[in-house]
Formats: sequence, structure tokens, C-alpha cells
Amino acid sequence: MSLYKCLLVLCLCLSSSTKAQNPQIILLDSGKHISLRGLSIVNDKVFWCSGSKGSVGKSIDGGKQITWINIPGYETRDFRDIEAFDANSAIVMAIGEPGIILKTTDGGKTWKKVFEDSTKGMFLDALDFDKKGNGVVVGDPINHKLYRAYTHDFGDSWTKDTSLIQLNEQESFFASSGTNIQYNKIQRKSYLFASGGSCSRLFWNNKNYPLALQAGKNSTGANSIALFKNKAIIVGGDFSKDSRSDSNCVIVQLHKKPIFSIPETTPLGYRSCIIAITKNTFVCCGTSGVDVSTDGGKHWRNISKQSFHVVQKAKKGKSIFLAGSNGKIAQLFL
Repeated sequence: MSLYKCLLVLCLCLSSSTKAQNPQIILLDSGKHISLRGLSIVNDKVFWCSGSKGSVGKSIDGGKQITWINIPGYETRDFRDIEAFDANSAIVMAIGEPGIILKTTDGGKTWKKVFEDSTKGMFLDALDFDKKGNGVVVGDPINHKLYRAYTHDFGDSWTKDTSLIQLNEQESFFASSGTNIQYNKIQRKSYLFASGGSCSRLFWNNKNYPLALQAGKNSTGANSIALFKNKAIIVGGDFSKDSRSDSNCVIVQLHKKPIFSIPETTPLGYRSCIIAITKNTFVCCGTSGVDVSTDGGKHWRNISKQSFHVVQKAKKGKSIFLAGSNGKIAQLFL
């Protein structure tokens, strides 16, 4: 091999290594100025997002073009979470009184109300579904008791939970990214969810466990859970002091009795969302930046100071997108 070819191969290797070590966040032109907290990535081409002013966005070309929908009659509602099943079908959740869930099966042209609850104090927080159409929605407590409802038909019908788990005074949930409740694919019909406020707890298998996260204020506690097989990583902190980096992340090994640990290097501030990419690679984001861990959450590296509310990975594919305030949508390349 000539000296020129050797140098060319070396340069290509160095370039590839640099790219791998330096993740890139590429901003997309959303054309909107709204707060986005709902995000669901179907595959490398199709994603849906949702937010304030009754807005739902959809792309079928990987974000090159985003089509925006303002659902008639819901123009003032804040859609904090969305679950997309394909390019035509999606579920969107509106917080506040009344709590409402809408569904489309024609790509967003029309929407059907599949759930409504006008109970005083109603405030829905997050949705989650498995591949078979089993889903759950969790909301702020009513009379200090957990609010939750289930579906087994991709959201066409819902049944309210009657177990009425008692919560502590001022303990609640956050509608920050729609990810503080997760379906456990390892243990069927099992959900994990995490609270915040006066205390922060993990609820799993009809038991609850205290989390070593910031607590004691209505701005503190757990915001998001990421699952990879038997490992969960929970992030949060204090959104009123979003640069504070202590007590904002907990690692959980889900055995018969969960084993908790904390990172040696934490994310760089309050984090509202976390996702699992592989067994060891996780991404989290918040109003003070984006962080990546490549060792299962033990150490975190800040890759951007840009503000985002939510990050999601394609259910079928490798694409990763983020969304946040002022209509900000971006693609993350690791």
C-alpha cells in the first residue's frame, strides 16, 4: 500500500472515531412556536409530536417536512404526551380538566374522543403502551390517591383503576415528557412509575421504594424512567434549579427486590426525559442540556447545553429525535 493510501485510511479512521466520540444534534425547521413535550418515533421515517395550543405534528420523511395539525375544538389544550402506532394511527393526551385522550386512524385528518374525565383536580401526566395494544395512563392523585386507567385495544376504550394506591401529602407526578411510567416488557402486565414532590418513589409490583432524588418541593423528584431488560434508570431533579446536578439520577436493577445505585458522574442538571439506546448507552435531556452515558449510567457526559423536554428513539430503527420549547425539534446522531 502506498504512503498516500495509508494516510487516507488513517484520516478516514480518525474521522470515523471523532464522529463516534462527538455526538451531533441537528436542528430541524419545525415552523412552529409552541412548547413540545409529546414525542413518539415509529421508525426512521415516521414520527409524531404534540404540545401546546392543541398542536400535533407528523413527519413521514425523517423530519425533512413536518405537517402540523390543530385539532378542531381543542385549540387551547396542551397535549403533553402522544403514542404513535404507525403513520396513520396515534393517541394524544390532553392534561387538565377535563382529562382527555383522542385517537386518529386516518393520519390526523379526524380525531375521536376515546377517554374523558372531568373530575375536579384532574391532571393527566403520561401514557405508555406495549406492542400488543395494552396501555396505561397515569395522572395526579385525586384525594391523595393514585389516578390510573388501562386499555387493551390500542386506546379505543379505557377502564379506570380501582386499586386506589394511597400517596403522601403533596406527592404527585410530572407531565414533563410523558415518560414517568413504563411498561415492563420482561414482566408482563407490569408497569413502573415514579413520583415527585414531597417525596420521590418508584412504584413496582404493588410495592414502592424511596428514590435518592431531590425532593420536598413541587418542582423536585422523578420525571422519567428508561428501561432496558432488567435495568431501569430514573432521572429528575429540580426544574426550578435546572443546573443543579446532585441527586438527579438513580440506577435500578430489577430483581425480586430492586437494587439501587447512583452514578459516579451525574447528568449536568435537571433532566426531564431519559431513553435506552442499548444495554449500556442511555441519553437524557432537560432544560439545561443533553447527556449521554455509554457504561450503563455510571458516568454521564454532557454533549450539549441546548434545552429540550423530551428525547425518543425509533421503535423500529435507529433514529433519535428531541423536542422542546418554541417548537424546537432536532435529530441526535451518536
